[in-house]
Amino acid sequence: MGTRDCGHLSAMAAPAKGEAGETGRWRTMRPVVDHTKCTAAAADSLVCLRCWCYCPEAAIEKAVPIEIDLTYCKGCGICAEGCPSKAITMVPEVECEDGE
Repeated sequence: MGTRDCGHLSAMAAPAKGEAGETGRWRTMRPVVDHTKCTAAAADSLVCLRCWCYCPEAAIEKAVPIEIDLTYCKGCGICAEGCPSKAITMVPEVECEDGE
């Protein structure tokens, strides 16, 4: 089915959480959110959410403050790269306490 067949003007993806399974099991890097830097948290409004838009696993909740579901986060770092305020940093999984 092409874009003309479905009525969209351009190609677009709509991932669903858990669609690829529990991808968090093989993550080596973990996203850590600094809510003091997050644009959405500072405004207490859904004003940015680029991280949510870019997440290929739909592991980021569309809420303020943002929450990342580590069960499905594969640690790709796309959210951190797309964050304009650099509120998300990627930390090696081995440095995280209790694997949580």
